[in-house]
Amino acid sequence: MKLILLGPPGAGKGTQARRLEEGRGLRQLSTGDMLRGEIASGSSLGRQAKAVMDAGHLVSDDIMIALIAHRIDQPDCARGFILDGFPRTVAQAEGLDGMLAAKGMHLDHVIELTVDEAILLDRIRTRVAESGGSVRADDNEEVLKNRLEVYRRQTAPIIPYYRDRGMLKTVDGMQPIDAVSTDIEAILDSELTQVG
Repeated sequence: MKLILLGPPGAGKGTQARRLEEGRGLRQLSTGDMLRGEIASGSSLGRQAKAVMDAGHLVSDDIMIALIAHRIDQPDCARGFILDGFPRTVAQAEGLDGMLAAKGMHLDHVIELTVDEAILLDRIRTRVAESGGSVRADDNEEVLKNRLEVYRRQTAPIIPYYRDRGMLKTVDGMQPIDAVSTDIEAILDSELTQVG
């Protein structure tokens, strides 16, 4: 099973991905972890990515697609994978589709966890108030507002891409964690899966 979890910061993607890893044997793939792993391995792809990053540039979509192509061939991805942090743009989504097609694969599910941004901001305010101000430096209202804005600008445009292909399913990410998990499981178990 190959799936993408979409949603803004604070939607619970990491929590749900961990549950799917434990319950279904899928592997959560973070592009950041993949990059660090390839660079640490000293592979030709890792050296290429390191040179780009050392020059202060973003790693190109072609390199990211190649990283993912290499990673999903590893034995721990045999039961499937969950992409985390990729794709972020329509061009990346198209590149991912092309790479999977070349391997005779396709995405099985694209699940968006929807959230109420005002409630997410309230949660941050409450956490800060309850902690007396002693929270992680990145766990504050301004950082969350910025991350939400980046998500809206960069990643949200891929939602129509998958919706137009009949692949997008949405789950209310504001529900309790167990209810979100139940809804995701129902989508994964559905016989009416649309595939691209």
